[in-house]
Amino acid sequence: MSEHSARWDTQKVWFVGAGPGDRELITLKGYRLLQQAQVVIYAGSLINTELLDYCPPQAALHDSAGLTLAQIITLMVEGVRAGKLVVRLQTGDLSLYGSIREQGEVLAEHGIGFVSVPGVSAFLGAAAQLGVEYTVPEVAQSLIITRIEGRTPMPPLEQLAAFAAHQTSMAIFLSVQDMARVVEQLTHGGYPPHTPVAVVYKATWKESQTVRGTLADIAQQVREAGINKTALILVGAFLGDEYHYSKLYDAGFSHEYRQA
Repeated sequence: MSEHSARWDTQKVWFVGAGPGDRELITLKGYRLLQQAQVVIYAGSLINTELLDYCPPQAALHDSAGLTLAQIITLMVEGVRAGKLVVRLQTGDLSLYGSIREQGEVLAEHGIGFVSVPGVSAFLGAAAQLGVEYTVPEVAQSLIITRIEGRTPMPPLEQLAAFAAHQTSMAIFLSVQDMARVVEQLTHGGYPPHTPVAVVYKATWKESQTVRGTLADIAQQVREAGINKTALILVGAFLGDEYHYSKLYDAGFSHEYRQA
């Protein structure tokens, strides 16, 4: 047994954020867990399956894409009760659209807990790929992470148009399949038509593709590019050419900050 494998609690399920796509963008802790895992249940339709190369040859690997929640839970419960290290590998970071609460509640019914290991979210991977930052002094100091209403309804106060009234930086998940409606709600809510937009398909993957434009033309560009899933929509002036640089590295400002 290695010095690391001894610390993993096999009486719990380890939920691991796989990162946005690039196999090297998994955390060191997530990597070590995969190296020791005996049962891995992975979201095959979403994660980069090259991550499974980190697993031991004898690990039991299960693609959850075709499984029901009950079947996934059964694999977890059976693995834990057999004293095995069970890893649930999910895309991005678990705290965003990760469904870990639903799975955790069912596990609790079996008397089994879980541990979450965070991952790099797609909104972070996309920003890094584009070389941008969401918070630009005097342009935007807030980031709204959301999605459009679909099969999963949105809370009444979280409609896209309501968020658009702030005209700050926005990262919109799970919505590119209805790009025209996204644009309609954003413009209706207050973003001007010339607002910059970037649609990043499979951020950090080798086959990643980026379409850039404005709210006035992005829907047509996305349609022509054939992007209809697995893409993140970034909206806001932070994508534009107007720059306001931070005073953090200004000698005078830094001195005043240290004296405060």
